[in-house]
Amino acid sequence: MKRIFVTLFVLVVAFTVNAQQLKAYAIYDSEGNSVSFQKMSDSLSNYDVVLFGEFHDHPVVHWLQKKLTEKLYAKNTNLVLGAEMFEADNQLILDEYLQGKIPQSRFEEEMRLWNNYKTDYKPLIEFAKTNKLQFVATNVPRRYASAVSKKGLDSLKNYAEEAKSYFAKLPIKVDTITPGYAEMLKMMSGHGMQGDAMKFVEAQAIKDATMAEKILDYLPEDGIFLHYNGDYHSKSYGGIYWYLKEMNPDLKIAVISAEQSDDEALEFVPEKANTGNFILFIPEDFTRTY
Repeated sequence: MKRIFVTLFVLVVAFTVNAQQLKAYAIYDSEGNSVSFQKMSDSLSNYDVVLFGEFHDHPVVHWLQKKLTEKLYAKNTNLVLGAEMFEADNQLILDEYLQGKIPQSRFEEEMRLWNNYKTDYKPLIEFAKTNKLQFVATNVPRRYASAVSKKGLDSLKNYAEEAKSYFAKLPIKVDTITPGYAEMLKMMSGHGMQGDAMKFVEAQAIKDATMAEKILDYLPEDGIFLHYNGDYHSKSYGGIYWYLKEMNPDLKIAVISAEQSDDEALEFVPEKANTGNFILFIPEDFTRTY
């Protein structure tokens, strides 16, 4: 009996230790030091702009986005939200919904929403609505990004003035050695797509530059602009971050970068150092939202 008890005790301890190693997320600073969610939230409340990089279909990231939104609002009610997932030409519809001028059904019908809107982004929109916060549709309308991918940035010069209000002011500088763009060029050239590689980078640039410009347009005085975007739009301080610094070098901007890991303990990987002010490690095999 004593031997059975000892065996059971060992099994329980072993299970408990293994269970403790399972994590839904782990947060590290840029150098790989483990930090708590609270410590990250407190630090981010001191920035002008926070760029929260995400994997679009990962529920842990979306949950943390909502929790960070709540924490930053508790610190500073002068909070403005914005997202890549909403396009600039839909700002009026978004404003009308947040102001209670149109019903939810009309808003969801007309907004060209992503297919994971209800699970992943609706909670953020509803938080803004409940707390009367501005929510900015920062992304370039996809028809213009598509045009650039086919004909290059110069093709945007021929659009009407109203159309030009939905994307960043021309000309748009494209630095091909910045983080993200250099990798895109190398990848596409390696697949024999040299002719289209630069147009592909320019299509990415029109998105990043437009999002940066919209953030500046709505930047609150003595407040925080919290922006949700795909990780590749701000990772390693490229993309949106780079354009924001080009437009306003004095801005205090923080980047949260996301990394998927197959390590149950979500230990830090040294190669990921300096990809953001804070680096969020999340399980690769987590159930997806779509």
